[in-house]
Amino acid sequence: MSRKYQAVTVGPERAYDIVRAPVITEKGTLLGEFNQVVFRVPLEATKPEVKSAVEQVFGVQVTAVNTLRQKGKVKRFRGRLGRRSDTKKAIVTLAEGQSIDVTTGI
Repeated sequence: MSRKYQAVTVGPERAYDIVRAPVITEKGTLLGEFNQVVFRVPLEATKPEVKSAVEQVFGVQVTAVNTLRQKGKVKRFRGRLGRRSDTKKAIVTLAEGQSIDVTTGI
């Protein structure tokens, strides 16, 4: 079951705001075998916006975007309860033959 989203074009300034940083973790690097890259994105970013931003910034073709919202944990900071911020990640699947080297800077 494939969903079709309306094509969204994002301006160059907004594209760099949407793609904040790559997520370089053990799981994120293992996804590279399946031609996928993980990015941290704003909470209000939509899948079509993420797709357009990645295509503009890196010059690659994106086939799919999966997103997840990670709720912030309640942690202790200097003995007092605090709460980490909520984050949103986007797992971007690239077309065959396309790749992004996240270890180099943009």
